[in-house]
Amino acid sequence: MTSVNHPVYIVTTGYRNGLWNMAFDMSLMDMFRKGIFQKQFGRQSMLWRFYAWDPPALSIGHGQRRADIDETACSMKGIDIVRRPTGGRAVLHIDEFTYACLAETAAANTHFSAMIHGIIRHALLGFGVKAEFKRTQPDMRKRYSTAESASCFTASARNELHVDGRKLVGSAQRRSDRVILQHGSLLLSGRHKLIATLLECKDPAVPGRIQEDLEKKTVSVQEVTGVIPDFNSLCSAMIESIKTRLKKRVIILTEQELTSLFTCKSALSGRL
Repeated sequence: MTSVNHPVYIVTTGYRNGLWNMAFDMSLMDMFRKGIFQKQFGRQSMLWRFYAWDPPALSIGHGQRRADIDETACSMKGIDIVRRPTGGRAVLHIDEFTYACLAETAAANTHFSAMIHGIIRHALLGFGVKAEFKRTQPDMRKRYSTAESASCFTASARNELHVDGRKLVGSAQRRSDRVILQHGSLLLSGRHKLIATLLECKDPAVPGRIQEDLEKKTVSVQEVTGVIPDFNSLCSAMIESIKTRLKKRVIILTEQELTSLFTCKSALSGRL
């Protein structure tokens, strides 16, 4: 995945709005695709970013229809709508810990995903959360043909993390040749279920079915442990898990060290 001699790099960007967060992830991938990061930090280096959302935002997958979202309802609740560079369906980013991981690698997407979720799983043990891998892969094409698929957390892909069969972490990928971006959400509270009230559905019964699905199929750290870990504690746990699982040195980068390498800084000004 990364060579023995190369460290793993970490950047923490804290709470930002949805447009900024997605623009930053896209700028990181652009930097990897052009080889800029590798030239600066090493050909086989890996980068992790930890972040959160303020105000809450609803992101839709790269190929998802914006018409799936009730824009009026989002506006009334002060929830931004953004498009992710990765696939999947809509996610309400509220009370969550978000990560992004980028690398230039020939490893299979499934192998990369398993590595990431193994690190998250190990970090969660320190908070009293014993998560397990999803071992099967649903027929996503069939799933996406249903109205209930508008919400990402109503279905689980292989290697995503579950507690007692209920989804705790959702992730999505994008690959360009040898460069891969994976980012995802660790649910901290049950507020993600509010997404059922933010979807545009022709059938008035669909939001109720989505709400029922979310109640049955998802779980949050707070629902497991009774508390919501703070952002800095989660960052520290992830860093220690990366060191332990990958057996590598970790180097912390500043946001400015990365933005100075971006070839298109206008994206971070607020427009995608």
